[in-house]
Amino acid sequence: MSFDPRGESRYFYEGRSLDLFLEARRSGNALVLEESVRRDFGERVLTGCFTLMPAPGGLKGTWQAPGAARALEVNLTPLDTASLPMRLPLSPGLSALRRDDPLAFLKLNRPWVTLPGGRAVREPLSGVTYPRVPGASGALNAALQDRQLRHAADALDCRATLPESAQKDPQEGYNLSAGITLSNARLLSLREDVDYYCGGAHPSYWTEGVILDRVTGRAVPLTTLFPKLSAARQKTLYLSGVKAQVDTDCLNVLRDSAGDFTAHLSATGVNLTPSDLPHVVGVCAETVTLPYATLRGDANLNSPLVKTLYPN
Repeated sequence: MSFDPRGESRYFYEGRSLDLFLEARRSGNALVLEESVRRDFGERVLTGCFTLMPAPGGLKGTWQAPGAARALEVNLTPLDTASLPMRLPLSPGLSALRRDDPLAFLKLNRPWVTLPGGRAVREPLSGVTYPRVPGASGALNAALQDRQLRHAADALDCRATLPESAQKDPQEGYNLSAGITLSNARLLSLREDVDYYCGGAHPSYWTEGVILDRVTGRAVPLTTLFPKLSAARQKTLYLSGVKAQVDTDCLNVLRDSAGDFTAHLSATGVNLTPSDLPHVVGVCAETVTLPYATLRGDANLNSPLVKTLYPN
């Protein structure tokens, strides 16, 4: 259970792993937690009520379903997540999750499923699958695990906001498609595409490029590889390349609105995708590849990372 006396709290049953919402109030000296689930968008149904009093080492009281003749006795004690063993390889993201989001940590700190061939791992509760590199360094594996942790936690949070009828619908919720776009001696790059619907007016989606140092696992900013590839130059080169890919209306949108780009590497060049377009014109966010030959003058050719992109 994750309890916040100032607002909404949640808990889940180990066998279901779907969140139940708790709304706190006081009744005399008792703490009352009203449990509810979403049956439909915008509608919650009361499914139970905790009535708790302070007790040595925690809280003690009852849980009772609406209309039930009898209440169940409940004893709650604080859980120190720092004392729990790690069920996954230790990584910075896993440690941060244990510290900052204990409820998500309890759900995700369990063995994940390595798919045949060892080139992908599936987190079992969210279903989020993410690439792996056989024989990779421990640091790189930790970085890939941490990216998957972030997506899995977001997917579970998204699912929790959906009504029960939609939580098992593959068209609803949070869907990630992630793939390796470049893998060489020093660099690993991936492209992540997410589409999600967690309630609200409409679905949404986004793309993020990832560039990692294979030795350290650290993220590599695009400007570390190409110091002269400023934001303004990225936009100039992007607009030049996108002309053949979009109609006039989209080209005008991109000229006016595209200012930030996410980048991933491939065998042929740097791939730029607009990352700041309003949802209503998101369809215009085409990806443009800037050939490495075009960017040679922008590159830090003395960098050992860059040398893997310009072997000659």
